[in-house]
Amino acid sequence: MKLFARLLVICSLFSLEVVGETLPQGGNEPMWEQLAKSPYRLDTAQVRALRVELESISFFRDNEFSSPLADGYTLPGLWVQPKLTYMPLRQVKLELGLQALIFNGANRYPNYVYHDISVWKGNQYTSGAHLLPWFRAQADFRHLTIVLGDIYGGQNHGLIAPLFNPETNLSQDPEMGFQLLWDRPHLHADVWLNWQSYIFREDTHQEAFTAGTTWRTLLNAPQSRLHWYVPVQLILQHRGGEQNVAQRSVQTIWNASAGMGAQWNIGRRALRRLTAEADGLLAYQQTGDLWPFRSGAAGYASVELGLWSFLDAGVSYFFSPKHFVSLYGSHFYSSVSVKDGLDYGRLQTAAAHVRFHHTFAPGYTLGADVEGYQTWLSGKGDLSFSFGIYLRVSPTLLIKRF
Repeated sequence: MKLFARLLVICSLFSLEVVGETLPQGGNEPMWEQLAKSPYRLDTAQVRALRVELESISFFRDNEFSSPLADGYTLPGLWVQPKLTYMPLRQVKLELGLQALIFNGANRYPNYVYHDISVWKGNQYTSGAHLLPWFRAQADFRHLTIVLGDIYGGQNHGLIAPLFNPETNLSQDPEMGFQLLWDRPHLHADVWLNWQSYIFREDTHQEAFTAGTTWRTLLNAPQSRLHWYVPVQLILQHRGGEQNVAQRSVQTIWNASAGMGAQWNIGRRALRRLTAEADGLLAYQQTGDLWPFRSGAAGYASVELGLWSFLDAGVSYFFSPKHFVSLYGSHFYSSVSVKDGLDYGRLQTAAAHVRFHHTFAPGYTLGADVEGYQTWLSGKGDLSFSFGIYLRVSPTLLIKRF
């Protein structure tokens, strides 16, 4: 607890040091929203315009973990996504390009799905970069958006921290499959299927996909002084297929959460907003034996402050009384260790973060953060922390307007 308190003091000093300088102009959204979230509503002013767009995030993130749940590691590198975009109609958009993931100092990349590292293609390698084709076809209706190909994934899903680690925005493959986005005055819904492994007739590995949905019911307008909302979220991963069932068992596992949140839009210069949320979580192994238990549960509560136009600070508490495993969240929200495979059962995690962001212009954002995790396993506490710096650069060039 003393080390955890020291980390909070360091974070506080960092924020005070920034306040002493000239205040940069930033956006009103939290850091990860500005770094990794993409707008999906079509801009009708771009009809019949052929454009070159470049999405990229350069990053350096260091994870100093001392918990038996996970080893520490460093992510130095960038991902870059050049693409051609064209809107033949006001409601249709086509995008074609490539995505390359590059880690500093790496010259060979195992050819498997980054985000759910598995053994099905681990013996194949690419040189220079982890390179993937990129394609998206999108159709907009009044309230419904349909996406095929590379979907609006990662941060766009709006998953809570125990179900999605924001760091995944840096290293995952683009999510590919289909997606439905539904927007009404009191509801935002996202339903998606991310197909991670395709099998041909003679393949020896399994097909694998992740399906998910997030529903955010708005009890009043988001601009209200005190805005209330109800988040419901579900993620399911399936590995199987019609082939090789005898050699590899079918696995279906999922996470779910439901809760209540409130955002106080204070609107002052130093304190823009205060957001509090509480959620109940479930983990369930429907088929297979990947986890050493059938089901688990946990509780999660968080408070976050939006300070000035460039700083976010928050604390959270996670408690699993018996078992819980997060499919894509941080390792500190899972009772099963990725180091030794042991199920530690009862798990408590207290977390704190400070995140700085400066938006030069839409699509050009500099971010930096410090995070601390205090975990308690079987009465023993361990402190882990992370820090990182990130730069999003997204230039656009008009080639021709037809």
